[in-house]
Amino acid sequence: MNVIENGFQLVLGSKSPRRQELLAGMGFQFEIRTKDTDETFPTSLQPVDVPVFLAELKSDALVETLVEGEVLITSDTIVLLEGEILGKPTDATHATEMLRRLAGKSHDVVTGVCLRSAQKKHSFSVSTRVYFKPLSTEQINYYVANYKPFDKAGSYGIQEWIGYVGIDKIEGSYFNVVGLPTAELWDALKAF
Repeated sequence: MNVIENGFQLVLGSKSPRRQELLAGMGFQFEIRTKDTDETFPTSLQPVDVPVFLAELKSDALVETLVEGEVLITSDTIVLLEGEILGKPTDATHATEMLRRLAGKSHDVVTGVCLRSAQKKHSFSVSTRVYFKPLSTEQINYYVANYKPFDKAGSYGIQEWIGYVGIDKIEGSYFNVVGLPTAELWDALKAF
């Protein structure tokens, strides 16, 4: 079934204001429905597979709330530096350390997405390579103090000050780095 043409009601399973803005920017009306989920994943998983695992975990937590005609979208984004997942920082010191590690290097941002109806499920992931310029201690401290990136994987939001001055280039979807791969999501919803 084609979600876009058949008028299914979209449900976004996310509290993220960035994901809400991106889905609204795609022209969709949607309901927000969330449930706190333990985001623990098996250590045997390859890091690149973690976002899809977590997106499906979030979907599993909400599937019982779906009614006929609804399509649920859940997702998870990670920052992957040299094979290590950088999650959300615990405090300013942790955020500063993450940004020091990212400075002057490239890393991958991987978002897993799960689409779910009462009848079926489709999951996929999108990866974007991000190249940070070298960052001074002053730049890192300014960003952490003024933007408080504690709700962001890798301790940064590309759409914020650090993205304007600290990102050299990206390869892939900009919106994936923000939190939702919009072009790929559009195509997946059309095919769902």
